[in-house]
Amino acid sequence: MPNKLVINAVYRHFKGNLYFVEGTCIHSETQEEYVLYRALYGDCRLYIRPLKMFLSPIEEGRTSSCNQNYRFEFVRIPSNVTEQAL
Repeated sequence: MPNKLVINAVYRHFKGNLYFVEGTCIHSETQEEYVLYRALYGDCRLYIRPLKMFLSPIEEGRTSSCNQNYRFEFVRIPSNVTEQAL
């Protein structure tokens, strides 16, 4: 199953750190699509990475400390809010 991007969601990098995807942006000259994401650790810096690379499988020969197949994978965070409360 291919990896897909969810905006305003948490992703885990294959090395273990968590990031919040804030959105996408377009390079003004090449029109390449990038992912804008924020580290959820340390100084919470903003980063950009080409969308294609963000969603890509882990390169052969590299290992994931999280048993992931992709460079970044969506993390489902359970909520204590029920639909009835909405």
